[in-house]
Amino acid sequence: MAVETALARAKVNLCLHVTGQRADGYHLLDSLVVFAETGDHVSVSPAADLSLRVIGPQGGGLGAGPDNLCLRAARAFGLPQGATITLDKHLPIASGIGGGSADAAAVLLALSRLWDVALPDAAAVLALGADVPICLAGVPARMRGVGERVDPVSDLPDIWLVLANPGVAVSTPAVFRALVRRDNPGLPKVLPHCATAAELAEFLRAQRNDLESAALTLAPQVGLVTAALSAQPGCLLARMSGSGATCFGLFSTAIQADEASQALRLAHPDWWVRSAKMAS
Repeated sequence: MAVETALARAKVNLCLHVTGQRADGYHLLDSLVVFAETGDHVSVSPAADLSLRVIGPQGGGLGAGPDNLCLRAARAFGLPQGATITLDKHLPIASGIGGGSADAAAVLLALSRLWDVALPDAAAVLALGADVPICLAGVPARMRGVGERVDPVSDLPDIWLVLANPGVAVSTPAVFRALVRRDNPGLPKVLPHCATAAELAEFLRAQRNDLESAALTLAPQVGLVTAALSAQPGCLLARMSGSGATCFGLFSTAIQADEASQALRLAHPDWWVRSAKMAS
């Protein structure tokens, strides 16, 4: 039996600027996004009907009903074909690293290969969620608008990331409701060339995640995570990703990142912690 697989990589917002809000309520963003070489695993195989099976260490709290983004992604093709979708869930749910959106994008890619059909059009992809287009691209990129504008960034240096989540689910709509200001400045029109991880971190320190202060009012644990990451030797920058509560530390070597993740797991055994290289 034919089986297609895809890795739903963790999405990391190195910075995230909220630059406005449309009349329909959607927020305008300007964000530099990368992906980590860790994530959920999706597999699809032929079947008479569409179905979803959720397994994995982070799958316990995730329903497999028709509203699951994986099934919505499958229906976005608009085809009368079936498939059995298996989601092996390793990323925390509602954690700011695009788990659901990355899963949807992985399902789109796997089913496109399984069914030998083109991907749904851009409007259908965006309708699944603001992060789905950039997760479908899966490369370092600048994301703008409500998520529809994705411009790949090809000259980032090699970086290693430590991702840490305190086990707290944060509601993205609640974070946006808690925003004090929605018309913040965006990123520079032209992003500078950063030859090293240290240069990238220096640039990022002048940028922001405009959702972090709002998330802190809902989940103060975010501050503990960024402080713990910042305290690790070799950490060049620590910041919250997306709407939280997952935070990342940026490192220039794999050894530094691995040692930091081991130290965090020992100090905080109840946290979810992973180290991974940035996917290129």
